[in-house]
Amino acid sequence: MRVPIEQLEQTTLKAILNSGYDAAEADIILDVLMYAQLRGNNQGIIKLTGAGMPKSADAGQVRVEHETKLSARLDGAQNQGMVVLTRATDMALEKVRAHDIGMVGTRNTCSSTGAIGYYASRIAHEGFIGLIFAGSRPAVAMYGSYEPLFGTNPLAIGIPSAAKPVVFDMATSAMAWFGILEAKMAGKTLPEGVAYDSEGQLTTDPAAALAGAIRSFGGYKGAALSLIVEVLTGPLVGSAFAGLGDYQHDWGNLVMAINPELLIDRETFLRNVAQLTERVKAAKPLPGVEEILIPGERGDHLLEAVQQAGVIEIEDNLWTELQKVAARA
Repeated sequence: MRVPIEQLEQTTLKAILNSGYDAAEADIILDVLMYAQLRGNNQGIIKLTGAGMPKSADAGQVRVEHETKLSARLDGAQNQGMVVLTRATDMALEKVRAHDIGMVGTRNTCSSTGAIGYYASRIAHEGFIGLIFAGSRPAVAMYGSYEPLFGTNPLAIGIPSAAKPVVFDMATSAMAWFGILEAKMAGKTLPEGVAYDSEGQLTTDPAAALAGAIRSFGGYKGAALSLIVEVLTGPLVGSAFAGLGDYQHDWGNLVMAINPELLIDRETFLRNVAQLTERVKAAKPLPGVEEILIPGERGDHLLEAVQQAGVIEIEDNLWTELQKVAARA
């Protein structure tokens, strides 16, 4: 279904407000969700459907529980992950501006932080290198196992440039959890080899995959990377990990911002990154390849296309479900 972008934003905002968030929180969540939706990222409006993401009745005041001039750790107090990680990103930017490095960990949130490329992009547009790591409840199996132990454990890196920033955002799972949920909602099957059912058999059935475990991407290498993200969003920030602790309600995240001037003149660095991306895009393409894409560019192309058209394609069932949430009393 083709939906005007303005209508999508208004409907999404209503759905967020109907989920219990105040206006300031709703603006933050809307910004993150629309960033994903308009770029074809499955961390968008689907988060509001089904069980959705209602504001926790236990949500309290986010507080700084540990801080140095370079770092901080936030107790998210059961607030929405996007709201807490936005504050963490703000703090990391304050520290990197003052001291060239800013590192902020969060714990005690119970919901997704959304497309973490959003936060990496913010940092990169400020002229700093951003690294974001996000944890969640167990859904992904270690290589050689079919038991869900890790979250989908995405990581994002934003690199400033004299041209547009380079923004890399990926889950370390073979498929994002919300991608599987989207497939279930649309009545589609999964690609081969991305998930196990509860008995350890490979499955293309989204419902069976949600009851089983997602595989990591790239075999044992992807599983190793997922383990590293688990360390950075669990033991390092003091949150639950690998199904240990209160993993349903205690998700951890980590934000890092680095000033490239710690090593090199800023203008030289920005110019060199731009030259690097230009060289990569000029690489000899394989037959049938029209364009060499750098990280983040596919999403940027989609964003430009929908903004020019003023409308976006939304799967019919997804749009219907979002409207239901927005229409609640």
